[in-house]
Amino acid sequence: MFLLSRVNVVWLKRGAWIAIIVAFVLLVLVLVIGRSALGNKNWIDVGPFTFQPSEAAKLALALWMATVLDRKAKLLSQAKHALVPVVLPGAAGIVGLILMGNDLGTAMIVMMITAAALFFAGVRLYLFGIAGVVIAAGTAVMAITSPNRVCRILSWTGQTCADGSDLNYQSTNGLYGLASGGWFGVGLGQSRQKYSWIPEAHNDFIFAIIGEELGLVGTLVVLVLFAILGTAIYRVVVAQKDMFHRVLAGTIMVWLLGQATVNMAVVTGLAPVVGIPLPFISYGGSALLMSLCAIGVVLSLARAQMAPGLQPKRLFRFGPAGLAASLRKRIAARGAATATTGTTAGKTAGTTARNTAGSAARKPPANTPARTAPSTRAPAATPPASTPAPGTPAARTPSTRTPAPRNPARKRK
Repeated sequence: MFLLSRVNVVWLKRGAWIAIIVAFVLLVLVLVIGRSALGNKNWIDVGPFTFQPSEAAKLALALWMATVLDRKAKLLSQAKHALVPVVLPGAAGIVGLILMGNDLGTAMIVMMITAAALFFAGVRLYLFGIAGVVIAAGTAVMAITSPNRVCRILSWTGQTCADGSDLNYQSTNGLYGLASGGWFGVGLGQSRQKYSWIPEAHNDFIFAIIGEELGLVGTLVVLVLFAILGTAIYRVVVAQKDMFHRVLAGTIMVWLLGQATVNMAVVTGLAPVVGIPLPFISYGGSALLMSLCAIGVVLSLARAQMAPGLQPKRLFRFGPAGLAASLRKRIAARGAATATTGTTAGKTAGTTARNTAGSAARKPPANTPARTAPSTRAPAATPPASTPAPGTPAARTPSTRTPAPRNPARKRK
């Protein structure tokens, strides 16, 4: 999960075709050298370990379908481009190889993944109606042609098989376990139904054991955790603008939540018994590994929404080498910022020094009297005339004498 969460999305696209080819090769090898268990031929022995290629095929198919649908985004309005090569031969080939190993439950999950990819790609809805009819007819044919599946369906409906066996006893004992748990359970590790009463109690029917040991509260906690996971993935889906991101994240969401829903439905008797593990909880290395890888892919898609500076540019960005590279880049960025700040400070200091020198050059010496600005002297005001006191003769003011007019009648002697 951690490795895939640090992978750039571009590399996921580049590895899609390689992944689907490897998935086909491994499924063919299961039919050739695979090991059968409980009527299904799904496992390959790798030394002391066993590997289930059908679980890896789920993630490979989801990645490949997202890549193909993204490239054909403008042609998906046409049925032939929407179905070829995603459904035929891609998903149909995977489903066919899984059914040849007698694993109907995993084939159903793969069909669900295919439908989710087409839905999130925006394919026309009438194609889903046609596909539903075809799948229903195919499921009926496969159920009728297999006596074991017919017996499971009859047992689920409350009828008795032809040989008198009850293949629904797993669900029956699962309900007994859920009922005996009550509200708070009988205690962690205190289950009694897991001792030879519920087959595959650690795997397909682990939800019944949780209900018995932890009660209704424990089962509700499991439901809430899956609801939180679905909400988180859905937020990643709706935030994506690129079709590859949206289809891949939506397909993984439907895969994990759909598989959990089918498992709980089988345990509670709402569906016939099919061998589907509960994601993240059931025992099984291949299923758990692929589920964690799917979450890692979703985290990688969520990382692509970050700022461009935080997105990984290489294939991987982790470990000592990645840490050293990140530190070197941070130190270089810090040095560049310091150098820029120093250059700006130097320019500011130079400008300040030049301004100070110019001001000093224009300032007069200290022993030179400062020049004062010329002031306009106002004329002296004329004192007002004094008013004489009463009883005092007024002072005579000299005035210009006006000459007397001449008498023209007077003659000079």
